[in-house]
Amino acid sequence: MARTGGTGPGRRARTGAAPVPSRRDFPLLHAGAWWVWALGLAAAATRTTNPLLLALLVGVASYVVAARRTEAPWARAYGAFLRLAVVVLVIRLGFAVLLGSPIPGTHTLLTLPEIPLPEWAQGVRLGGRVTAEGVLFAFYDALRLATLLVCVGAANALASPVRLLKSLPGALYEAGLAVVVAMTFAPHLVADVRRLRAARRLRGRPDRGLRGLLQVGLPVLEGALERSVSLAAAMDARGYGRTASVPRAVRRTTAALTLGGLLGVCAGTYALLADTGAAYGFPLLAAGVLAAAGGLWLGGRRAVRSRYRPDPWGVRAWLVAGSGVAVAALLVLLADEPALHPGVVPLVAPVLPLWPALAVLVGLVPAFAAPPAPPLTRTAPEPAP
Repeated sequence: MARTGGTGPGRRARTGAAPVPSRRDFPLLHAGAWWVWALGLAAAATRTTNPLLLALLVGVASYVVAARRTEAPWARAYGAFLRLAVVVLVIRLGFAVLLGSPIPGTHTLLTLPEIPLPEWAQGVRLGGRVTAEGVLFAFYDALRLATLLVCVGAANALASPVRLLKSLPGALYEAGLAVVVAMTFAPHLVADVRRLRAARRLRGRPDRGLRGLLQVGLPVLEGALERSVSLAAAMDARGYGRTASVPRAVRRTTAALTLGGLLGVCAGTYALLADTGAAYGFPLLAAGVLAAAGGLWLGGRRAVRSRYRPDPWGVRAWLVAGSGVAVAALLVLLADEPALHPGVVPLVAPVLPLWPALAVLVGLVPAFAAPPAPPLTRTAPEPAP
């Protein structure tokens, strides 16, 4: 009788199964590089209200996501973030129409019935005249917020939350695990809803309306509770929450460095995003980063855990993260460009400035520098005897 054991190429040829791609064939990019790239694009979006540049940022993020996202559950979150961005845009425009705008205007689009308000609500109105200048100002502001949501959605779609947890310092492991569990809850919930709705359609039962929502929602809730109990049991079995004993002086130093560093990072970031704080923003941000890094390093001595095959930060990770930082830095350097903030009083058509547009296009580097996603492993049918 012929030997049928083994896992070599001969077995794959006889069974018709495609070889499983290994990590060496498709190297994985560090998850932190995707977040640095996305936050760089988001920081660039805060520096402009030009709708053409904001649309270009959205296009860059969408192209990179389409080129480099995988088939993992979290990769499907990008569409949800796009829909959320559209909802935010519509809500902001609705508020501008119903509550008015502080921007004076002379081009009246329509006049709504105005509801009189008491004296303590002076400065707020319901209804009244709606001007083109006010609506356009609200559109620019809402589009910037929508672009921020799209950039965050791109990071969620490209970076694996589990692999990002492996790269966190030991001091942030417990908090990072809670965040990762919260981030992976929504994709699993969406997958359960899709699976149950497809099963009901196959059985000829309605999956829409209030009745369909209740009959789908209850199994989804039951599955979420079972998954939570299983996760809690697994975390408890793996010793989640264990800490090592360290001297009190080290704990106090860790708390002081971490808190001071985070305050420095927040103040430096705010100064960089402001129009007149670039002079002291960089030194304050650098000092905050160094202090926070020292605090996290000391705090990591309390965490008792080991790392298995940590993700390396290689040349491709530097290229991806550097492209996002370059986009943000170039937009900060080009802050004096008047086309970054088109006026609404008087009404002027926005133009696409050349150098800021070229700076935004630097964000396309990950579409070519990042490693491609591994293909889905599919098994070919058994050959006929």
